[in-house]
Amino acid sequence: MNNNTRLRKSEQGGARLKFLIVAAILGSVAYAGYQLIPVFYRDYQIKDLMQNDVDTAANLGKPVSWIKDQLVKNSAEYGIPQDAIITPQEQDDKRMEVRVQFTLPVEFPGYVYNHEFDYTAKSATFLTVK
Repeated sequence: MNNNTRLRKSEQGGARLKFLIVAAILGSVAYAGYQLIPVFYRDYQIKDLMQNDVDTAANLGKPVSWIKDQLVKNSAEYGIPQDAIITPQEQDDKRMEVRVQFTLPVEFPGYVYNHEFDYTAKSATFLTVK
């Protein structure tokens, strides 16, 4: 009986340490998600806006400068920074495309992640005005 008591005394606190490690890992993952999910959601919205603008410009026969004007006009609402590089182009087959590039810092305790956004949206070929 004495032997069993000694073995159990050396095991005390093992579950508490494992719980703290798991809680720290889960807390870190939750905090990273809290910081990064809004960034990725904003990226999705910007990509959708870009695709909508190039399709609309191709359908209505707008000039490529119209695409840039629309993106600049909606930049505050969609979180596009003022220093973003917006490059619209017209392709040979009357298709249009726009490329947007920018970098935003995402701050974590002791680390800054530079999130780079670089996406090119191309208009669909079957919608273009000939």
